Amino acid sequence: MGILAILLFMKNTMPVISLLLTLSSVHAQPPQRYDIVINEIMANPSPSPGLPEVKYIELYNTSAYACMLKGWTISDDKSTATIKEDILLEPDSIVIIGSSSAMTALSNSGRTVAVTNFPTLRVNGDLIMLHSADHILIHAVQYDRSWYGNEVKAAGGWSLEMIDPKNPCTGADNWSASTSSKGGTPGTKNAVAATNTDQHPPELLSAFSPDDRHITLSFSEPLDSAGAANTYNYNINENIGMPVTAIAEAPLFSKVTLTLNREQQKEKVYTVSVKNITDCSGNRTERSSARTALAASPPKNDIVINEVLFNAPDDGAEYIELYNRSSHTVNGKDLLIATRNTSGGLGTMKSLTPENLLLFPGEYKALSTDTAAVKRHYASPGYSGYIEVAGMPVLANAGGTIVLLNLQGETVDELTYHESWHLPLISNKKGVALERINADAATQDQHNWQSAAASTGYGTPGYQNSQYRADLQIQGEITPDPDIFSPDNDGHDDYLLIRYRFPETGNVCNITIYDAAGRAVRHLVRNGICGTQGFYKWDGLDENGQPLRMGIYVMFAEVFNLQGKTKQFKKAVVLAKRLR
Repeated sequence: MGILAILLFMKNTMPVISLLLTLSSVHAQPPQRYDIVINEIMANPSPSPGLPEVKYIELYNTSAYACMLKGWTISDDKSTATIKEDILLEPDSIVIIGSSSAMTALSNSGRTVAVTNFPTLRVNGDLIMLHSADHILIHAVQYDRSWYGNEVKAAGGWSLEMIDPKNPCTGADNWSASTSSKGGTPGTKNAVAATNTDQHPPELLSAFSPDDRHITLSFSEPLDSAGAANTYNYNINENIGMPVTAIAEAPLFSKVTLTLNREQQKEKVYTVSVKNITDCSGNRTERSSARTALAASPPKNDIVINEVLFNAPDDGAEYIELYNRSSHTVNGKDLLIATRNTSGGLGTMKSLTPENLLLFPGEYKALSTDTAAVKRHYASPGYSGYIEVAGMPVLANAGGTIVLLNLQGETVDELTYHESWHLPLISNKKGVALERINADAATQDQHNWQSAAASTGYGTPGYQNSQYRADLQIQGEITPDPDIFSPDNDGHDDYLLIRYRFPETGNVCNITIYDAAGRAVRHLVRNGICGTQGFYKWDGLDENGQPLRMGIYVMFAEVFNLQGKTKQFKKAVVLAKRLR
């Protein structure tokens, strides 16, 4: 073969050799996590400032080698789209994915691939996952409306763009609304593209016990799943110690489930300590901890409405503060908030949170639609004292009714407030919260509410009220003994002994007996002076000394002292008689 023939042969075969080498490199190295990333999302294309009004996702190759995308899938919780074409995505290259009609509309924007069952891309947020043909999770993005950072652009016509594709697991801090005049940059470099290095270690946000043998930890960003699986990085107090297993949960890898070597006990709060947890950028967390407990279903009056801001500042937001006055840990996911309309019916009930969020004994949580707006005006213990409730009912300035319910539809607490409850000396009530004085006193008692102090900025969301007082009630108890008595002179339970016990002297009591119809039948004690302990006796006779019929009666006692403290006691008893 001559030199010319050899040169012609090489010229004609070089493209084939190049293609074979490229395909060889494609198959030589299987795709790794974050090699291909979801780089741009158009979830709400209307009204558009310039682009066709269609939804799309843009993929970008961050790796140093070409990748064959045939067989790859893009999915959300309802739809899965499969790439069926032989798409070879070169390093530093982009491809646009969408429905057939959308890709036709974007054909002039760059390389496009049409798929069926394209994910919905919900306007207010969605979880989008990218898997390889071998079912390896390559990238996942859980965006929401707040990622735009601009309410005008969030309303439609603008895409979400990743700032730095080399930093794919930072979340909201690495995404922004497009700054392109067209509303997005499909097929080209993102308008917001910049170096955005992640230098912050993952933060342990919370812990939750789904059952007595497991604890789920939530972190601020995706983790290195291999490091997160090291059980030596975790410790649980109360002699539980190191977990048996630790598994980072796909697809976001921002949660770790621990399996314990022994059961957690009810009514006990545990502390989980973590160390040496790294994110996908290699940032390592120092020691941190979070509390957890087995949550109880919230019964009536365990969680109370503790503070209300119904007339917010012009650039602020309303809030409702809850307080756990019980010894039980409650899951905020099991609570609903609502208001009553003018006819007394319940309005739309809103769940406090779609995620598991524990409310521990003695803990406060402020509910608001806009946490940042509340924090602009009031000091607070940080975001841990808040729950942002999307669509929380609007509170009327003049007055209204707030209802807290559990998932069984039972009322946990209810407050009918009125603007007149504010201190009369306050002429401008805008931005002034109403605070509960004593968490253990009645919710609906107007005298148990007061305007928040000026020294705290007229509100204390997420922490103890400025008007808090725990000593408004007399300490002690009054109890009837026995619950069933029979005044028939047979020597057995002939009297009802109403026993009292107080930590100090100086208390005065009134005791009245009522029948089942609510009528007073015996004024047993009037202005009786009580010692630290003792009893009063009821013989089953009415006010005129006549024997009462057998049945259910109610003992009602009211105790007060010279300091103005009061307390009431009510208990049902049974008056029985021998049948002849």
